[in-house]
Amino acid sequence: MAVATLPTRPAGSSMISPLPPAPGLRPDDEAFVAGAARAGRLFAPELVAAIEAFADDPGSSGALLLRGVPIGTIPGTPATPTSPTGKDLRSEQLLLAVARLLGEPVGYLPEHGGSIVQNLVPTKADVGRQTSTSSGVDLAFHTETAFHPHGPRHLLLLCLRGDPGAATTLASVADLLPGLSPLTIETLRQPLFRTAVDESFGGQPGVPHGPARPVLGGSDERPWLCWDEELTTGETPAATAALADLDAAVKQRRREIVLTDGDLLIIDNTRCVHGRRPFQARFDGTDRWLQRSFVVDSLGPSTHDRAGRIITTEFAA
Repeated sequence: MAVATLPTRPAGSSMISPLPPAPGLRPDDEAFVAGAARAGRLFAPELVAAIEAFADDPGSSGALLLRGVPIGTIPGTPATPTSPTGKDLRSEQLLLAVARLLGEPVGYLPEHGGSIVQNLVPTKADVGRQTSTSSGVDLAFHTETAFHPHGPRHLLLLCLRGDPGAATTLASVADLLPGLSPLTIETLRQPLFRTAVDESFGGQPGVPHGPARPVLGGSDERPWLCWDEELTTGETPAATAALADLDAAVKQRRREIVLTDGDLLIIDNTRCVHGRRPFQARFDGTDRWLQRSFVVDSLGPSTHDRAGRIITTEFAA
């Protein structure tokens, strides 16, 4: 199943107007987010309609790819996600403009200090780790923050500088269900699974979090999937076997997309798991550089676990 693709620069026109400057503001400032929301309403009506339609119904692929997004002049790739870049804020503004058409952008305090626009770049320290800043390993399939009570509905990945070897991997629940037996589907729908908290959020390896939950839910018409290949475990032998069947289906039915400069990939985090293939990082300013934003449907559910747009949920060790 192909990812739905929408060009944002049809011949002879532009669906994204130049964004107004935001002098003196940072992406985490509420005034910056508000300005981005206003800018998003200036996008071509057909682009706004396509993004809003995806938010309502992501289709069988669970992902939407916008191509040819204007990102401006991009300087050298920084050495770490928090290193100064010297770039303007055009891409951050554009990313948040799309985010506000989908819902409310948020940050998570353990992820880059809660920034609502994060730079994802390979780092020397994380080459072989299961993290967004790795490069030398397959990044395992996962629902983003599958363990979190306030996980994002959408994940946005804007490519500022691509790498032909760094394929983003995707598998939607619609892709997977035809490859699973009725017994496996029935088992995955039972509260027989627990997911450990990621180490970056304070979790300990092999220590599951919270009560047992289903991995698969929703109606037959609108199913959802919440699973982490590395962190989700079954509570019974039948549950463990069902996870093995799910893993095999993902490996067989996954899709790959190589993001190039100006690609914006929108993933419905409830309908599509994702990962990344390994690639060779050079650490010389020319490496792959993505910007990421998380989007929730509403800020309401996280009111007591949030400071501004930063979700601050703590997990007991």
